[in-house]
Amino acid sequence: METLRIMGVDPGIAIVGVGVVDKTGNSYREIFHDAITTPAHTPIERRLMDIHLGLGALIEKYKPDAISIEELFFNNNAKTVIAVGQARGVILLAAMEAGVPIFEYTPLQVKQALTGYGRAEKKQIQQMMKAMLGLESIPKPDDVADALAIAVCHGNSIRFNQSALSTLMKGGIVK
Repeated sequence: METLRIMGVDPGIAIVGVGVVDKTGNSYREIFHDAITTPAHTPIERRLMDIHLGLGALIEKYKPDAISIEELFFNNNAKTVIAVGQARGVILLAAMEAGVPIFEYTPLQVKQALTGYGRAEKKQIQQMMKAMLGLESIPKPDDVADALAIAVCHGNSIRFNQSALSTLMKGGIVK
């Protein structure tokens, strides 16, 4: 049975959650989880470079078959939205540079794929990741648990229809 390695990424400017899982059949195995962090008073361009280089190194080390990333959702703080959008940009760039297909999921899609309920509480998702991946504790910070959930969401959502396959073959992003 073929194993698919999926890297999940929860984008942020201060904390980027990263989780890598292997999916074989209907089972998952956690390979790696951690966070790329950038200090608050560091210039934005340095933070973006650190995120780009950090993620690039993780992609090179773990060689994922796919990268799933959480879509940006609206936040009342425009400054935060812009910074997270910039972080997403360098994350997408790192994936594209490595030639790894990118898949995007909304928080609602992640919750639906994991619990069958799009309004599940964050704690439910965290407990689900702990149980599903056989972890001793819930990964911290929350962004890391979210990244694992995004990776598992992709594993549960794989549907290679002709349109998605065509997009992948052109090196695009599948939503």
